[in-house]
Amino acid sequence: MRVVLAGGGSAGHIEPALALADALREADKAIEVTLLGTPRGLESRLVPLRGYPLELIPAVPLPRSMTPQLIAVPARLASAAHAAGKVLDKTQADVLVGFGGYASTPAYLAARRHGVPIVVHEANPSAGLANRIGAHLTTYVFTGHPDTKLRNSKYLGLPIRRQIADLDRFALGDKARAHFGLRPDLPVLLVFGGSQGAKSLNRALGGAIGAIRDAGVQVLHVTGPKNLGDAQASDGPLSSGTATSSAVPYVALPYVDRMDLAYAAADFALCRAGAMTCAELTAVGLPAAYVPLPIGNGEQRLNALPIATRGGGLLVEDAELTADWIVNILLPVLTNIDQVAGMSEAAAAMGRRDADRWLAKAVIEIVAKEQADKTQANQAQADQAQASQAAAGEGPGPAGPQGSMFTPYSARPATPQGQPSRTQPPGGPSAQGGGRHRHAR
Repeated sequence: MRVVLAGGGSAGHIEPALALADALREADKAIEVTLLGTPRGLESRLVPLRGYPLELIPAVPLPRSMTPQLIAVPARLASAAHAAGKVLDKTQADVLVGFGGYASTPAYLAARRHGVPIVVHEANPSAGLANRIGAHLTTYVFTGHPDTKLRNSKYLGLPIRRQIADLDRFALGDKARAHFGLRPDLPVLLVFGGSQGAKSLNRALGGAIGAIRDAGVQVLHVTGPKNLGDAQASDGPLSSGTATSSAVPYVALPYVDRMDLAYAAADFALCRAGAMTCAELTAVGLPAAYVPLPIGNGEQRLNALPIATRGGGLLVEDAELTADWIVNILLPVLTNIDQVAGMSEAAAAMGRRDADRWLAKAVIEIVAKEQADKTQANQAQADQAQASQAAAGEGPGPAGPQGSMFTPYSARPATPQGQPSRTQPPGGPSAQGGGRHRHAR
């Protein structure tokens, strides 16, 4: 089976595609997976690191308002769809799975034109334009959020890495804390803002770090590669490294490539509310104070709202996140062991650890169904053509003297004189009849 996965731009589009690729390979090592992206996204770096082939097509951003740029969209989209079609032909794709982003719209259009089955997965509660288009071209639509409204959709969950999905936080906790230089006997607050960090989180934390440490809470702070040292504590600048074992550690790192260990080390998180972040934290049962990104169409708030509503976290707007909020609202929660434990259970109850495997199973079944339907349709077409030939006296009728339809014309018995011939010679009108044969993979 050959699968093309389209998704690019942000990690939120790429990571679910890579998680599905891993799950497909886990289900059947013979499955061939190709990623389809654009030159302007993170896929050029992330996909090769995971060992999958990557094909690039031109990016076609779709303006959200009436601008002069709309004039160029049809031609650019047609060019990108043509390029995507070449990839589908080159890979002999049995199915296209799209996750949204710049690569998905042209991929959906190309798959529809080339007769390749389409599967759509939407991560956010508010579907993007690419997946709204894709959902009109297929009945195979899945969502990562229970409240997503999308044509033909079924809630499945967001595929996440097995490294995260299989994580046992409590079994790995002491080892993870030792990895970061944290103490095993004090609670840990994990602060991170995505791959690039979040300055508003860093600033708020900087004003509250003294009170947090005075309360006996350790901090593991992933600042972002450009923000290390930006945070300022009430007792002076914060620097990277670990404190001595007699103090309450604060550990600042520009980037963490083992987020499974960071989750295992933590008791609570302070973070953004991207779809992947929400999916990973609920999967491992880590409660969090979610701070939605204050730009875009508000999807991050919608990502975190069900978690907060059901007791698995807190929700605070970016403009309201201050050092005072951390000290007066968050810190009392961090120091209440029973409350944190209850929030952890509520978060875990919303998590879906096996969405990658469920989606892989669905894709495999869809391919099998589509191929069976195609075979059945071809057989029905051939049977209908054969029946039409028999009715016209051109096929193997019940007792006709003309012999089998496979008997060469020259070998058939001559028609007695005076009787009209019911058989057309080769090249006659009947040579244009019959079924149409297509190569079916």
